[in-house]
Amino acid sequence: MYRILVVEDEDDIQKILENYLIDQGYAVTLAYDGVDGIAKFHNGEFDLVLLDVMMPKIDGITVLQEIRKKGNL
Repeated sequence: MYRILVVEDEDDIQKILENYLIDQGYAVTLAYDGVDGIAKFHNGEFDLVLLDVMMPKIDGITVLQEIRKKGNL
């Protein structure tokens, strides 16, 4: 089963993505901001990250730069 990390601060969008991806058979982990997204990325194994750009605490571009330091997905 593929594992997807969804980093999105809008509850409605996050819930839509989560429900759709679970219905399609994916394992989904949710993060509510950039700090949470980086922490969950480093503590898990993911095949795909869906990343919002404009988020509180740390923006999506900075999150992407941190993710790229660990690996290339």
